[in-house]
Amino acid sequence: MAGNRGKIHGILARFDSPEALLKAAEQVRNAGYAEFDCHSPFPIHGMDRAMGLKRSPLGWIAGLCAICGGGAMFALQAWTGAIDYPLVISGKPFFSFQAYVPVTFAGAVIGAALAATLGMLIINRLPRLHHPLFSSDRFDFSDDRFYLSIEVHDPHFDVDKTAAFLRSIGASEVEVIGA
Repeated sequence: MAGNRGKIHGILARFDSPEALLKAAEQVRNAGYAEFDCHSPFPIHGMDRAMGLKRSPLGWIAGLCAICGGGAMFALQAWTGAIDYPLVISGKPFFSFQAYVPVTFAGAVIGAALAATLGMLIINRLPRLHHPLFSSDRFDFSDDRFYLSIEVHDPHFDVDKTAAFLRSIGASEVEVIGA
């Protein structure tokens, strides 16, 4: 940890193939770096494992909100049909739960969709209108390039040592990104 963390965001390294990026992610993780990210124009199978990422809690959040949304719709229909405004129509019972299925399902889907959208935004800390990586002229990952960035907040970060390490694991270009 050197005292060279002034006005920089981190280091950006370019790799020539998805396989090279996957291997580099494993080596960066094994070297003890934790504040790094990989940038690719398409998903790379096994990248989460290579980076040492944990499973996302978004599925549990969406599932819980689906249960809550479906339960709320079921309870609303049951309360209005059996307690608040009971009507006998064609001899049906006040609590005819079979008719509640479509609205209950719709409430579950809406609850899960809203939770998944809001949860994804919160977990990813979005919207973020500007990111320091966008100031790089070389950062064109949406074409056919593969990048790995290590942020200055990482405890193992040192500009010179980190840049040398990235070159040693196969980076074709290394750039220091300003904050």
